[in-house]
Amino acid sequence: MKSNKIRFRNIFLTASVVGLLSVTSCVKDLEREPVTDVTSASVFADFANYPNALAKLYGGLALGGQVSGDGGNYPDSDINGINGGFSQYTRLLYTMQVITTDEAVIGWNDGNLHTLHKMTWDSSNEFISALYYRIYAEIAFCNEFLRNVTDEKLASNNITGDNLTEAKYMRAEARFLRAQSYYHALDFFGNVPFADENYLPGSSTPPQRIERAALFNYVEQELLAAANDLKDARTNQYGRADKAAAWALLARLYLNAEVYTGTQRNSDCITYCEKVIGAGYSLKSDYQSLFLADNNINNPEAIFTVNFDGINTQTNGGTTYLVHAAIGGSMSAADFGVNGGWGGLRTTKAFVGKFPTNGADKRGNFFTTDQNLEINDLGSFNDGYAFIKFKNIKSDGTPGAHNNWVEADIPLYRLADIYLMYAEATLRGGGGNTATAIGYINQLRQRAYGNTNGNVTSINLDFILDERARELSWEMTRRTDLIRYGRFTTGDYLWPWKGNIKEGKAVESYRNLYPIPAKDIVANPNLVQNPGY
Repeated sequence: MKSNKIRFRNIFLTASVVGLLSVTSCVKDLEREPVTDVTSASVFADFANYPNALAKLYGGLALGGQVSGDGGNYPDSDINGINGGFSQYTRLLYTMQVITTDEAVIGWNDGNLHTLHKMTWDSSNEFISALYYRIYAEIAFCNEFLRNVTDEKLASNNITGDNLTEAKYMRAEARFLRAQSYYHALDFFGNVPFADENYLPGSSTPPQRIERAALFNYVEQELLAAANDLKDARTNQYGRADKAAAWALLARLYLNAEVYTGTQRNSDCITYCEKVIGAGYSLKSDYQSLFLADNNINNPEAIFTVNFDGINTQTNGGTTYLVHAAIGGSMSAADFGVNGGWGGLRTTKAFVGKFPTNGADKRGNFFTTDQNLEINDLGSFNDGYAFIKFKNIKSDGTPGAHNNWVEADIPLYRLADIYLMYAEATLRGGGGNTATAIGYINQLRQRAYGNTNGNVTSINLDFILDERARELSWEMTRRTDLIRYGRFTTGDYLWPWKGNIKEGKAVESYRNLYPIPAKDIVANPNLVQNPGY
């Protein structure tokens, strides 16, 4: 068990999430009055409760339900209509950011899961709906925390001295976490319902719709405010947000600004990349160790992570999913520190082809024994190379604390991504230094190759897109990257089974956004379905 991580508690903030979204049967269940014997007033009257209340916000990123293993189905899971493990936050991010791209296919036929890689989903897709409701559940928990830690509430509860200082840091963390979830809403869904802490639970009117460009401005301002109030970079507890986390998300927001608003913000992306780089982060010397069970130890590269420890965060999402689902065929589960594989995730030949065939780039870690490069049958684990990324093995070769629940953490932002964003924004005219950008890229490639054989003397945008795939594979950035490059839906780049044909084909451009769940459209007259759905 990892003692230096933020600890998650399955406690409920007491105000209901009712009215945050629309009043449908599904949402009513999602937004139920949390089961508790105390009220928000009593919880926040005592500062001793604040760390647990804050942990609920972080726990919303790591856990899918209220008991071990996410609770199976509602009410022990957080969201009605889908299993708690399926609806865990990072698992849904992976599903929508990775399985819809060249980086992964999945062999399971659960519900409408198979439509995601085929890019044939519609507005009734339960996994898309689960992501939408997961995002808004997290926003609701953050709103409840924030409405109880205003200056007025803190004064009335007699929170003073060091406790007051810490409460204000916590408030900034909640503000960052809410902005991060609104960023996900912005990226995946575009024009969405909006509610902040001033929108009270139980309101008789549904939330108003906010357009994408306006939501961009909101997320930007919230992150700027949070960055001002958060603890300095690298001074907060591991797994908790600090200034650098806000800077990293600002850089990502600005890199994608043209998609979201029609206006490039590449110089701002560089500004915030430079802030992170100047804060003292450095690359971890060994690439594979970034994804092991003890990746929280001596990791100077991690900026913000979602934490798992195998004991207190027992979820079928997170890295438990990423490890188990990627094991099948002739693979040995024991080599990954777990008790079995789920035979689901593989990758496509388009992704395999981004790596040298001699294995010199250690980031291209494929299991090929009894596996076919060609994917003739999406449902067969043996079609498609298996890809090795996360393991429940520690750096010394010993397994994690539990042989089923994986304890490797997921990095949402790390220095390598900052280097790559700096390089791309420089090439896009943001004003950075090209020689500096090449130096950052070569640092990544020297780590990947173990020598200077992979070094480059020049870079272009196509190279950066491929390098992002090599460096950040399965880290939940790929769909957003392909959209930014105009290659997610178009025929400019194809991969196996894109558009539901083996060779791949272009799909409708409206699929650059996911649909608002059909039930929410019916229930909230303020919402408008995204075009094409």
